Amino acid sequence: MVKKSRWHWIPQVRSFSWRKLPIRGTPQYIARGLAAGVFAGLFPLFGLQTIVGVVLATLLKGNKLMAAAGTWISNPLTYVPILLFNFQIGRWLLNFDNLAFTTEAIADWQTFLEVGTEFIVALFTGCFVVGLFCAIASYFLCIPLIYYLRRHKTNQQLRQKMHHEQSSFRTKKLSPRETNRHNSNQKP
Repeated sequence: MVKKSRWHWIPQVRSFSWRKLPIRGTPQYIARGLAAGVFAGLFPLFGLQTIVGVVLATLLKGNKLMAAAGTWISNPLTYVPILLFNFQIGRWLLNFDNLAFTTEAIADWQTFLEVGTEFIVALFTGCFVVGLFCAIASYFLCIPLIYYLRRHKTNQQLRQKMHHEQSSFRTKKLSPRETNRHNSNQKP
């Protein structure tokens, strides 16, 4: 029995390509799904972002697969920077300049609820505004990108088809009659 290398899975991962996934639909349909996913991905709904993104894509009549992929804008490496940025935007929009956490605020239950409520309101306001901006931007950036990728894919398929036809024509053995016809069609 041949023992597998511990790296036997690498070629399989390399062969996988997002370009091979069939994402069907109009560019607007796909972009609506991506925008819904990006919007949901910027909220602190850990574990529910994909579900919210797919539901939003359904309501907006967008691509559900792209909505799920769009929620990947937030991941364990980007949660903290995104949420801090969203909180700062919400705090700035709501003019909560004196909102700060101290040990005294945590010690008293009433103060903790007031500060916590202000924090959540500022965070979700920032998430909504930043999410709306990023969703609109991703929608309008996605449409021309899809047109470009589809045109590039079509051109690549045409080149492959032409190359295949040329190589099969060269290797094809012609009968004497076809050889005469082929030679007579060429200009001297």
